[in-house]
Amino acid sequence: MATKGKAGGFSLGPWLMIAAIVILADQFTKVLIVGSLTLGEVRPVTAFFDIVRAHNYGAAFSFLNHADGAQRWFFLGLGVVAAGFIVWLLRKHAGQRLFCWALSLVLGGALGNVLDRIWHGYVVDFVQVHYAGWYFPAFNVADSAITIGAILLILDELRRVRRS
Repeated sequence: MATKGKAGGFSLGPWLMIAAIVILADQFTKVLIVGSLTLGEVRPVTAFFDIVRAHNYGAAFSFLNHADGAQRWFFLGLGVVAAGFIVWLLRKHAGQRLFCWALSLVLGGALGNVLDRIWHGYVVDFVQVHYAGWYFPAFNVADSAITIGAILLILDELRRVRRS
C-alpha cells in the first residue's frame, strides 16, 4: 500500500487517502440519515438490527452524553490532537502496512466525528444492534472504523511481540 516517495522514504499519501475515504463514507451516510429520519426515529431492518437517528453529545458508547455541554469542546480538541499525533505516526512509520492501515482507519473515524461536533455540536449515530431487550449503544461508520482500527493495532502488536 505505501509507496516510495521522491526522497526514498515511504509516502504518506495512500494512508491519508484511506482516512479520507472513511470520512467521506461516514459523512455521506450521516447526510442520508439526517435527511430521511427524525431524531429518535427507528426503522427495523432485521430482528436484531435497526437504523435509527440518535445524537450523541458524548464520546464512544454515549460516554458523557448527558454532561453539561463542555464535553463538545473537550472531545473536539481531543480529536484534533489525536489526528495530529496519528499523522505524525503515519509519517514516521509509513512502511508498516498493518500499523498504518489501523492508524488510517482511526484517523478517518476520529475526523468524521470531529466534523459532526463542529457542524452539529453532536455526533450522528444510526446503527442499532439489539437482542432480547438488550441494546448496544447506537454507532456510525466513523465508530466502526475506529473499532476496526483498534483491533488491527492489537493484532499488529501481537505480531510484533510474536516476532521478537
